[in-house]
Amino acid sequence: MKLGYARVSKADGSQVLDLQIDALRASGVRDADIYHDQASGKKDDRPGLAACLKALRSGDTLVVWKLDRLGRSLRHLVNTVQDLSDRGIGFQVITGQGANIDTTSASGKLIFGIFASLAEFERELIRERTIAGLAAARARGKKGGRRYQLTKGQVRLAQASMRNRDTNVSELCRELGISRQTLYRYVSPTGELREYGKQVLGRH
Repeated sequence: MKLGYARVSKADGSQVLDLQIDALRASGVRDADIYHDQASGKKDDRPGLAACLKALRSGDTLVVWKLDRLGRSLRHLVNTVQDLSDRGIGFQVITGQGANIDTTSASGKLIFGIFASLAEFERELIRERTIAGLAAARARGKKGGRRYQLTKGQVRLAQASMRNRDTNVSELCRELGISRQTLYRYVSPTGELREYGKQVLGRH
């Protein structure tokens, strides 16, 4: 089954969903299976997307008009599609720069692999700049520390959730706004605190 997601950036009516919805219909998505939001791409709270991701099942395919309709950033896009792949769900882009992406096909997987490599490249650039920035700050007599992605409350929530065998890790990561890899820096798959989690909670 194909499920579609559409998004416009402004909720004041200056942008409309019609073009995207028509394209989703033409690609084989039924009206009842189209989810949408009127929100900035950088906004975390997108109930339409959350409902769409929750409704997807193994064997389904998520269809979007363009790549930028789904991801807040390249990293968020790659993490989202990787999570779909882990769940046995395909991803298809109708038009734009990612029009050849269809993870249900071998060539589409290859193209998405290039995007994943670019995301990794972006992460390494950020890491190198951060290290260089900290070194420069230390040279000027300033101290810099790690910025944690989870608060104390979120770490405790992650602990409790991971101790529950029925917890869906992908849904937990979406709720916390982090990747699976980041989650496991803070807690183990069984809910034990890891180094980042201990540091956030002040346990050394």
